Amino acid sequence: MMIAALYVETNGCYFNLPGVDPWDITRDARTYAGPHPVVAHPPCQLWGAFAAVNYARWGGEHNRPGNDGGCFKAALKSVTACGGVLEHPAFSRAWAEFGLTRPSGQGWSRHAMSSNSWVCEVWQSTYGHQANKRTWLYCCSKHKPADLRWDRPTGTHQIGFHDQRGKAANKPTISGKAASRTPIAFRDALLTLARNCR
Repeated sequence: MMIAALYVETNGCYFNLPGVDPWDITRDARTYAGPHPVVAHPPCQLWGAFAAVNYARWGGEHNRPGNDGGCFKAALKSVTACGGVLEHPAFSRAWAEFGLTRPSGQGWSRHAMSSNSWVCEVWQSTYGHQANKRTWLYCCSKHKPADLRWDRPTGTHQIGFHDQRGKAANKPTISGKAASRTPIAFRDALLTLARNCR
């Protein structure tokens, strides 16, 4: 089964895979109209806790929290229409903005607004990421999705700013592509979810 990988890095881990149709920035995943199930990685920078801080500091519409050009909305529409899975950082403000049920505990829980959609939290550190990288998933499937790896190993690195509690609380910091990169094992788990959603 073909899977459409939406909002992915050009020449990144979703490229040159059999059965995967990658949509990078040059293809504009907002225009995806099916028919294949999707794995969607919509941009997250303007949905995080620091978006409001950056907007207050720098201003500009391009920094306005939630102003992602409709990417999250389009990704959610594609997952709902075609089946598949959407991933975003844990505590993404897009979750509340679009009325998605917040994950609780470990494992899949049903999205309150639909009998065919599910949410969960997974730590990418269990799939090989250097940082914890807590991640929320929204999956549209005719049946409950298969279990993922629910363990939560502490990462060896941190993403973003240093811990303000002092040097002893800090780990090496990663940023940019290293921070946002999807581990291969996690990519494969997401593709499997999408393939099984029908």
